Amino acid sequence: MKFGKKYVESAKLVERSKLYEVDEALALVCQTAKAKFDETIELHVRLGVDGRHADQQVRGAIVLPNGTGKKVRVAAIAKGDAAKAAEEAGAVIVGDEDLIAQIAGGFMDFDVLVTTPDMMGKVGRLGKVLGPRGLMPNPKAGTVTPDTGRAVREAMAGKIEYRLDKQNIIHVPVGKASFGAEKLAENLNAVMDAIVKAKPAAAKGKYVKSAVVAATMGPGVKLNSQRYL
Repeated sequence: MKFGKKYVESAKLVERSKLYEVDEALALVCQTAKAKFDETIELHVRLGVDGRHADQQVRGAIVLPNGTGKKVRVAAIAKGDAAKAAEEAGAVIVGDEDLIAQIAGGFMDFDVLVTTPDMMGKVGRLGKVLGPRGLMPNPKAGTVTPDTGRAVREAMAGKIEYRLDKQNIIHVPVGKASFGAEKLAENLNAVMDAIVKAKPAAAKGKYVKSAVVAATMGPGVKLNSQRYL
């Protein structure tokens, strides 16, 4: 695999075998974010669980203290007062059967979809369209709720969802390079604390196996994850 000149230069700044403390790691990651756009800083956490078992799933959502740095477009499938609350909270589009039909037809101009429990029977039919994109509303993520106004506000404020992939790794954004190390550290620590609290009772052995931070176009920096054990 061939890397670009900027990546190669950035990689020279990182000691591959070293486990960095959070503040030092994030300062280094910001230093390696050399793209012409404001790079997203991503956290990748490998957990000592087996996500194939229902009792070892790790999933939840958290509002980042300093937001994500991204403008989030929220859509809401709701009726009556719930629809009105979502609209007043700032949802970019609100509807019920009409919006379901639009999404089924390929409409995807949103980043988060919220709905109410009474609409889930109909929204469930969109699983094949929304599931692969990670947009399916879920009660654990707070996107299936009667309080649509709150769900919309939280999503716009920087609420992120975390969950295991097939390799038992969680991938989440913790902000933008322009935030600086201090704000990024607050976000990262909030995410790590949430992941640790979500430890399944069935998990055995070492829970946080490794953690890495990286800018969108930069090299990974390994974290000293001992503090989260």
